Amino acid sequence: MHYPKAKQTLMSLAVATACAALIAPAQAQESDQAGAAPAPSSSGDVTTVVVTGLRASLGSSMNLKRNADGIVDGIVAADIGKFPDTNLAESLQRISGVSIDRSIGEGSKVTVRGVGPDFNLVLLNGRQMPTSNLGDLNGRAFDFANLASEAISQIQVYKTGRAETPTGGIGATLNVMTARPLDRPGLLASIGAKAVHDTSHNNLPGDVKRGSSTTPEISGIYSNTFDDNRIGVALSASYQERNLGFNQAAVSNGWRGPFRGDENNWGTIPQPGTDGADRITNRPKPTDVYSVPQNLNYNMNGVQRQRTNGQLTLQWAPVKQLTTTLDYTYSENKIQTRRQDLSAWFNFGPSSSTWSNGPVAAPLVYTELIPAGNSDIAMGGADFATRTQNKSLGFNAAWKTDGLKLELDVHKSTAESKADSPFGSSNVLGTASFSRGDTTADFRQDFPVLSIKGADFAAAPQQVTGSVFQNGYMKGEVDQAQFRGSLKVLEASNLNFGLASTEVKNRSAFSTQQRDTWGGATKPSDYPASMFHQESLRQYFDQIEGSGNPALFNQFYTFNFADLRAQAAKASGLPDLYLPKNTFDTDQRTTEKSKSAYVQFGTDWDTAIPMHTNVGLRYETTDVVSTALVPAATTISWVSANEFPVAFGPATFTTLNGKYHHVLPSVDWDADIRSDMKLRASYGETIGRPRYDQIQGGTTLNTLARVFGGTGSQGNPQLKPVKSKNLDLSLEWYYGPQSFASLGLFHKDLENYAGQSKITATPFNLHTPVGGALWNEAVSQGACGNDLVCIRNYIFRNHPTAPGVTRGADDPSGNATGTIVGQPGDPVLPFEITTFSNQKKDKIKGAELNVQHMFGNSGFGISANYTWVDSGLKYDNYKIGEQFALVGLSNSANLVGIYEDKNWTIRAAYNWRDKFLSSTFDGSGPNPNYTEAYGQLDLSVGYAFSEKLSVQFEAINLTNEIQRVHGRAETMALFVTQSGPRYMLGARYKF
Repeated sequence: MHYPKAKQTLMSLAVATACAALIAPAQAQESDQAGAAPAPSSSGDVTTVVVTGLRASLGSSMNLKRNADGIVDGIVAADIGKFPDTNLAESLQRISGVSIDRSIGEGSKVTVRGVGPDFNLVLLNGRQMPTSNLGDLNGRAFDFANLASEAISQIQVYKTGRAETPTGGIGATLNVMTARPLDRPGLLASIGAKAVHDTSHNNLPGDVKRGSSTTPEISGIYSNTFDDNRIGVALSASYQERNLGFNQAAVSNGWRGPFRGDENNWGTIPQPGTDGADRITNRPKPTDVYSVPQNLNYNMNGVQRQRTNGQLTLQWAPVKQLTTTLDYTYSENKIQTRRQDLSAWFNFGPSSSTWSNGPVAAPLVYTELIPAGNSDIAMGGADFATRTQNKSLGFNAAWKTDGLKLELDVHKSTAESKADSPFGSSNVLGTASFSRGDTTADFRQDFPVLSIKGADFAAAPQQVTGSVFQNGYMKGEVDQAQFRGSLKVLEASNLNFGLASTEVKNRSAFSTQQRDTWGGATKPSDYPASMFHQESLRQYFDQIEGSGNPALFNQFYTFNFADLRAQAAKASGLPDLYLPKNTFDTDQRTTEKSKSAYVQFGTDWDTAIPMHTNVGLRYETTDVVSTALVPAATTISWVSANEFPVAFGPATFTTLNGKYHHVLPSVDWDADIRSDMKLRASYGETIGRPRYDQIQGGTTLNTLARVFGGTGSQGNPQLKPVKSKNLDLSLEWYYGPQSFASLGLFHKDLENYAGQSKITATPFNLHTPVGGALWNEAVSQGACGNDLVCIRNYIFRNHPTAPGVTRGADDPSGNATGTIVGQPGDPVLPFEITTFSNQKKDKIKGAELNVQHMFGNSGFGISANYTWVDSGLKYDNYKIGEQFALVGLSNSANLVGIYEDKNWTIRAAYNWRDKFLSSTFDGSGPNPNYTEAYGQLDLSVGYAFSEKLSVQFEAINLTNEIQRVHGRAETMALFVTQSGPRYMLGARYKF
């Protein structure tokens, strides 16, 4: 179909050219064509396309792309209350260039064109949304798992810069739009119910399983207009329960290292000519980089989730020209988690090992030799809950005449996450049997296999060891006022303009109650044997290659967390240490106040090839105030072989400030080179604000140090945002009513990335026993070498009353227990402090190929896309130390097949994402995390008995895929996760 442009007179061309010269590069006009992609706006003045089926929905999404200024993709609901997927992130991954991160088996955050979740801005009806996530206390990423899909009418993904768009999205700005009653006059209502069966819930130990594997979902939406369509009311609500599980094999505290092949210190393998060197096969070469595992952990997790969403929208158009909208949106996501685990820690004593070839070498089999058979077999548990609430109250007034549109939009929105359990937002209660002998980790297959010799649970019963109870809190607030206008200039031009004021507040706080008695907090006799329940491990990982290895240590014990916690509190006589604190140790608060203004001029050109141009300019200034409550560290205590907890005193607030401003131009051009073919070019500059942990003031030390030092973090409020100069080209062929093919090329020139690096510092001048007088005396005797347990035994047995030394009873293995506190005159412990500065820049380039084809009137159709992304910001696995690399960069592809007729709607969707760097730090320090390539097949089948009643069956992760994350080498497993398919059967009735 050809979309004719308005005819330009010579006078209008002259005026348009003059206006463009005055404005400088600017942005896209709002199109008046049917199905055009609107600017992010809550006014509802966009032409709404009412669709009644999946094919029509795909056609509407295609027209949104076709008629937009710049590069825009989107998803349009097939009908009111009928979004294509039950999860918005799962829908977004069908769009080229969009990849998702998964959490508890469903999509949560999005990466667009290789730019990670923190640098993609999410709007709700054109309004900037706050974020809160206890899993990432200091991030900006929006978690789509908090929003149900039933009330969503469409999602627009703006991939190019727009002057009228709020800043913050480098990869994309995503506008989530809800239904407005005056956009769809008359009565529209439906109610739906589903039964959800999550098979992952069935594969869990009894002590972590919650409820039934089949849970309910119910949703409803009501929209109606009155008084000759001048008054509108819309109400939507949904409630969803889900019980699920996931099981994970992990080197969850990362890998010790990396080392060079010729190093010989604590944690490295013996060098040639030293004791134990003969037990190493295919030793890493002197120039090779290698790491050794710190621990191997198996954890089984039972999760319950309850998600409640609701929205009320009231509209009133007292006169034809004025429409007012008042809306309130609420969402609550409650998650309860129980976990049991089995693990073994390596203390880097005598070992034997077999290695892969370098230059990055990884252990294929690593064995620690423990002839005494008295190390710990750790079996921990957790029981915690969190709640996230989102609230948004907004008002919009839109005035529209033939040549002028004015709009005022204000809203106050909050997102708050906190603990929803008396045991805190995260916790762990450690237990152990001190009967572990030689311990082996086999990494030759996907599943890392732990083998243990000499385990004797009868002779060394389980007992409670250390514990950690944490309370986390995060709250984001956005107060925003936006004024927008559009003036028609002559026959075919528009001048758009706007002002905005935005205040964003972020508060993240946490406290930790940690008891570092990992050598044993109480006695085994304090716990009846009936409190521990024997389990076998292998069954929980039966989908992962290697779990059938007969060498797997297959026996472990679980427990009821609440019962064992109460017993430990009673046996220890220290009940307060087995509950979270009521106050926060660290409280960090940041306020960003931004003011912005924009102008943009768009015009159609009646030339031989019809063209449209849009130029825009946005100015924005931001003030940053960061206040942090930071606890002051007081002492370092040596409590077990490699456990050096930091003690803290009273905390105080400190305040730091920052400021920046930007001028952001944008230019869009498109030409109808044929009636069915469009060529586009766009240039725009965008910014992505730093994460909150990057700009929060105060030095925060982690609570647990090691023999070689401690760790901490420190923010920098003067950081500038990342700035991106974006160039896009696109060729689009719309060869059928619902069929098209397109090729897009993009290039992003990024600067001011905050480099995450570590500096060595000595905050608070904390003295450590390591290298002190007592330590040196023990080493000088010649019997201990670097054996930490031996050194502790010497000090306790020869200097039990020395300053800072508090001796306890010997443990079941005959080793002394107690604490050794650093004294004046002892060395000061070094800390590696993570900090940030604007120092990194590079480029991202890529291509997007899209095809959507409907096979005539057969009912069959196919949609496919592939995205290729590349950047110089890659991680060098051979390099030791701090590195900056682009997280989330990956190729991706989608293949969707559909069939639709009067009664049936069938869709099979396969999504694939290539391997990508998911983090530059693991649990031990600066090391890469690579999420391996992952593909998932989903299926939905719907049948309509009539226009009013329909049923639907859905299957998620139909082929039961696993997810795997590795380190510098593929055999360096970090996380291997098994979950399971999820099935849903539902019905919907339209009134």
